Amino acid sequence: MRAVMVQPIANLLFLLQDSGQYLRELIEPVLTCFNDADSRLRYYACEALYNIVKVARGSVLPHFNVLFDGLSKLAADPDPNVKSGSELLDRLLKDIVTESSKFDLVSFVPLLRERIYSNNQYARQFIISWILVLENVPDIILLEYLPEILDGLFQILGDNSKEIRKMCEVSLGEFLKEIKKMPDSVKFAEMANILVIHCQSSDDLIQLTAMSWMREFLQLAGRVMLPYSSGILTAVLPCLSYDDRKKSIKEVANVCNLSLMKLVTPEDDESDDTSHLPSQEELPSYQESVDRGTPDTDNDSSLDNISVFAPRSSPATAVTLNLDGIVQVLDRYLHEPSTGMMTRICVLKWLYHLYIKTPRKMFRHTDLLFPILLKTLSDESDEVILKDLEVLAEIASSPAGQSNSANEEPVGGQTKLQVPSPARGVLPGSCGEGARGLESSPSTPTMNSYFHRFMVNLLKRFSSERKLLEIRGAFIIRQLCLLLNAENIFHSMADILLREEDLKFASTMVQNLNSILLTSSELFQLRSQLKDLQTPESCNLFCCLYRSWCHSPVATVSLCFLTQNYRHAYHLIQKFGDLEVTVDFLTEVDKLVQLIECPIFTYLRLQLLDVENHPYLIRALYGLLMLLPQSSAFQLLSHRLQCVPNPQLMRSGHDEPPPPSSPKSESEIIDYEELLQHFEKVQNKHLEVRHQRAGT
Repeated sequence: MRAVMVQPIANLLFLLQDSGQYLRELIEPVLTCFNDADSRLRYYACEALYNIVKVARGSVLPHFNVLFDGLSKLAADPDPNVKSGSELLDRLLKDIVTESSKFDLVSFVPLLRERIYSNNQYARQFIISWILVLENVPDIILLEYLPEILDGLFQILGDNSKEIRKMCEVSLGEFLKEIKKMPDSVKFAEMANILVIHCQSSDDLIQLTAMSWMREFLQLAGRVMLPYSSGILTAVLPCLSYDDRKKSIKEVANVCNLSLMKLVTPEDDESDDTSHLPSQEELPSYQESVDRGTPDTDNDSSLDNISVFAPRSSPATAVTLNLDGIVQVLDRYLHEPSTGMMTRICVLKWLYHLYIKTPRKMFRHTDLLFPILLKTLSDESDEVILKDLEVLAEIASSPAGQSNSANEEPVGGQTKLQVPSPARGVLPGSCGEGARGLESSPSTPTMNSYFHRFMVNLLKRFSSERKLLEIRGAFIIRQLCLLLNAENIFHSMADILLREEDLKFASTMVQNLNSILLTSSELFQLRSQLKDLQTPESCNLFCCLYRSWCHSPVATVSLCFLTQNYRHAYHLIQKFGDLEVTVDFLTEVDKLVQLIECPIFTYLRLQLLDVENHPYLIRALYGLLMLLPQSSAFQLLSHRLQCVPNPQLMRSGHDEPPPPSSPKSESEIIDYEELLQHFEKVQNKHLEVRHQRAGT
């Protein structure tokens, strides 16, 4: 009966000339019928409303929201006739909105925002179709209200229907084109959090689209996006380790990462977060932003629930760098075992970049970062280790580390750094970055108070993780010698090893350092400095190295060969008769013989031609020959000594003429007798330890 009554009402409208006066009274009863259980009634109601809208045309726009609400329900109607009728009404209503200039977008957006989260496939299609229509109406600026519906659009982008996904993709593409055309009118900050969330989606299309938007936002908005850096990094960094199956996402994420990195400038280090106190004019908005918990003040938020808030209303504080949040994100990814190699590399690049651009603020976080940076030296990737060493080298050499570590309290509840007293030969002070080359000496150090701490902890790590020392020890030390001052590194390590209680480790470490010193191209300048001992600084370095090198007798002799202290080398070899000759000892002698045949000791082999002026060199080599069993090394050294001309010119000690005066006069600086006594003392300690181990 009700269905029979609806149709005449609609037909009657054609007779009315001024139907706009009665639209509310006519529309509401018809819309009520949309909820009826009878499909015929719903169909006739749809037909009736079609006729009403057709007659009233633009007059129905004040009632658009209720019409839209009713149509959104019919879009998912199970009856095909009702659905077909609703589509006709929908097209008519779209034509009217397109033609009119009086559409009330402000009142419609809240309804659109509510309906956009529908999970029904047909309702979603209905919503997207309307958004596409509104985007194409010149007089309607939907971009202004994009923050209200952007999240819903990304939700719809993940629909199971390919058609709906395609429609949504087109809609988002149109919005992005408008953003590029009118960046000044875009509310970038209000949409930043939405993109951060969807950049972490498990759906590839959603993630790629959101990441593409983020790329454009970073390039168009610039430093406006800086307060949201921690959230952006949380989303972007994992994508950098994607394989070729997600190559597109990885490439876009890499652009996002580089764009964000460029936004951090030295001006972010010029003032502390607490140094900007609000003026009386700024006070209300400033306090409001603090109460909201804006990105650059929310330092203690959990990384598992990172949120990106709206920026402060004050332009001066809208681009504050939230360094605490960034460091927490970077630290978390270094700690997580599942973090991909490329992500770890990028994290380390970020840390290095931040130490370069914002050193004063970054040094407050060094206590937090230092342990994980040391642990990262055990990484499987050489590239990761290289980047890690760059960060550690910057920490150890930056002038900002000297004052900060000594005078300032770190943030985030970290305890104040307690740096051990600098070792002898590693003097306090620091120089500019340009003076960090190998030409410096321990008397004019370029390192800060973190340098000694770094050396101590590096040696501790080698001691506790012998496999790291065996596989990567030489690689790590060689790279550090390129990044820092090689003389300072060897001087500091030698001084620390002098106090090492684990004599076995000290001996192993000295052997490694000696091998690096004698064979690495990175140590060429240091070898040249030690070869001639022309300055008090070089003599001081030799004495420092010698005292620690005594943990390995053969390494001590090789150091004497390097520094042309042949007389002392001969005296040392004479002491070898009192030592316990082990297989390891003979192996080290064998290695030294092999080294003598290398290009590094070319000058030594040429000095064998001058028998009269270098008798102790020949005696020292004959001493090594007598220590060796009948082996390949014995044959090698024996053949070499057979080439020495006129061996009869060798004289006994009392017939030897005084050596020619040397301009360096190193004998006035170096007390060789004291060094020899020190050697005996160290070897006695090693002997006691071996006997104790044998007894247990």
